[in-house]
Amino acid sequence: MKRVLLILAALSVSAGLVLAQGTNGRIRVIHASPDAPAVDIYVNGGKVLEKLPFREYSEYLSLPAASYSIDIKVAGTDTTVKTVPVTVAAGKDYSAIAAGYAGGGSPGFDVMLLEDDNSLPNNNGVKLRVVHAAPGAPAVDVYATSPFETLMGKTPVLSGVPFKAASGYLQVPTGMYQARVAVAGTQTVAIDSGRLVTWNNMVRTIIAVDATGGGGPFQLLVLPDRN
Repeated sequence: MKRVLLILAALSVSAGLVLAQGTNGRIRVIHASPDAPAVDIYVNGGKVLEKLPFREYSEYLSLPAASYSIDIKVAGTDTTVKTVPVTVAAGKDYSAIAAGYAGGGSPGFDVMLLEDDNSLPNNNGVKLRVVHAAPGAPAVDVYATSPFETLMGKTPVLSGVPFKAASGYLQVPTGMYQARVAVAGTQTVAIDSGRLVTWNNMVRTIIAVDATGGGGPFQLLVLPDRN
């Protein structure tokens, strides 16, 4: 129930974001490493985010188009977990997802850098992107149905998605949905979104993550990209 409430809360928050434009691009940071502490984020040596905890994310940060060095440090210390070179292009949006195990487990800590597409969906519909950032989970299939509809006879909308993979943007009509993530090749549900409410011109990134410390129960983060 707590997971469902968190998902619905995320869906109900309007992003209210203006797309990157002019000479600037935008980047946001998502903390999806289950055994990493809260982190501070530095851009070219200057702190821009502090105490970002697991399963949280920043808003988009606007940066002039250029190449940058982004340091991820243990919050409140000078201990660098990872340094990531990033090139920001004018008019582009990006998501930097810290994923994997920071404490030496496999798969190890890394940063996924995704280019986002926050343009409006076709026909006032909905755009959804799915990211597998749960290091404790195997490859998965993703199902999207009407709420509480049986999976029997259903074909997944995404099949065999491995860790650190991101789908393209799926365009669907507005309506009520339920997303279920199952172990690939089965209908054994590992993550259940519960009822998902959508509306015109919504853009969302849905990220599968581990529980704190790693492993299940797995959860979904729903990022309010636009509207």
